[in-house]
Amino acid sequence: MKFAFDNTYARLPDRFYARVSPAKVREPRVVKVNRALAEVLGLDAEQLASAEGAEVLSGNALPEGAAPIALAYAGHQFGSFVNQLGDGRAILLGEVVGKDGKRRDVQLKGAGRTPFSRGGDGRAALGPVLREYVVSEAMAALGVPTTRALAAVTTGEPVFREEVLPGAVLTRVAASHLRVGTFQFFAARGDREALSTLASYALARHYPEAAGSGNDALALLDRVIEAQASLVARWLGVGFVHGVMNTDNTSISGETIDYGPCAFLDEYDPEKKFSSIDRGGRYAFGNQPGIAQWNMLRLAEALLPLLADDKDEAVRLATERVQRFTGLFVEAHERVLRAKLGLAREEDDDLALAADLLDRLASNGVDYTLFFRRLCASAEDTAADAQVAALFAEPGAFRDWAEAWRRRLAREDVARVDDGARARAMRLVNPAFIPRNHRIEALIQAAVRGDFEPFETFVRVLERPYEDQPELAHLSEPPQLDERVQHTFCGT
Repeated sequence: MKFAFDNTYARLPDRFYARVSPAKVREPRVVKVNRALAEVLGLDAEQLASAEGAEVLSGNALPEGAAPIALAYAGHQFGSFVNQLGDGRAILLGEVVGKDGKRRDVQLKGAGRTPFSRGGDGRAALGPVLREYVVSEAMAALGVPTTRALAAVTTGEPVFREEVLPGAVLTRVAASHLRVGTFQFFAARGDREALSTLASYALARHYPEAAGSGNDALALLDRVIEAQASLVARWLGVGFVHGVMNTDNTSISGETIDYGPCAFLDEYDPEKKFSSIDRGGRYAFGNQPGIAQWNMLRLAEALLPLLADDKDEAVRLATERVQRFTGLFVEAHERVLRAKLGLAREEDDDLALAADLLDRLASNGVDYTLFFRRLCASAEDTAADAQVAALFAEPGAFRDWAEAWRRRLAREDVARVDDGARARAMRLVNPAFIPRNHRIEALIQAAVRGDFEPFETFVRVLERPYEDQPELAHLSEPPQLDERVQHTFCGT
């Protein structure tokens, strides 16, 4: 089993991580190997799916060149700072440079206790592993920056939560596992040397084009703010609710990371939350841009000692950068909304048109994904309006808005964008399929009983979210009232 490891993070000072080996499990069995991702990483998918592969993917055997470590980090959790968190159930095997030239971490999640476990068992149950596999791969197919899932294996051992559940391990692949909380860890300890080392490392790894300015920390802060503003705008475009936007779950690379109690909107509601631990709605759907900016402020605070020798100047630079977030997010979100509405060029009133629509969706309980997918047909033929209007409790709410929308469409350059081309472009950004929460719950329940066919089918469908796939159209349907998922859980 050959991984072309080149482990740069494990060559940083020892205080950045703890060296630890995965715990062995009783009877590992491969559930799923992501063959397309394995190919990109230069790995043999057949080997990964074999009994030998199960040993490696469960942590029973270490491939040559692995340097297993658990990363140290801190973080704000629901607004409260915890100065030591770290990988409590995840072990980084190493880094692989893929065939595309990109460096990626390969990590086992659910691989046993580490020095950062804080009393936890270090294990993962099958349900959360399948959820992360499904949602992270769906996000990748939707075009949203994300960590990826290389494989899922069962362990043949129980995990004890509110009930006894089958254990599993997820092999997660990420541009890196550096988080805002990684910087907070060293800032809380006053370790300026480690902060400087980390900032230069992160900049060189993720934003090498920004290196050489003479102020790595400032350049890094700029790039992370830009990446997070773009990322959250894309989340809103597909109706994604992260659920736990703590600073330890905020990636420096700009990828979506840590799919715990995540979910997708059914009916549009900016106040919608799913996480069982988010009792106050801090991380509700519409709050995500503001929380992302708050997290960027926490990163700026951690980097203050590196931004300038003069404290007042450092604060000024940090404040200036973090204040840019709002404009960057609004600009990115407008681009997302224009594309969803079929608008090829910019006009000043576009955001007001979109905001009016979202208000109408919310007040009428309209399914977010289904609405925008059906709107694609309306862009091509007004006869399709009846199907769109039927989604509304008050169909006139759509018809009134559609009149303004069509007036706006009429001002587009019709020589450049005809109705058919517009509809086709809209179908490339308005998915037919998302990881519906009730579908995920159903496939998890089936898998716990030993039936992985619903999981396999849903993964296959979500690989092509922008295609109609009529033979499996039922998987795009919203839940019935008794199928709606109201609460999701972390799994720890």
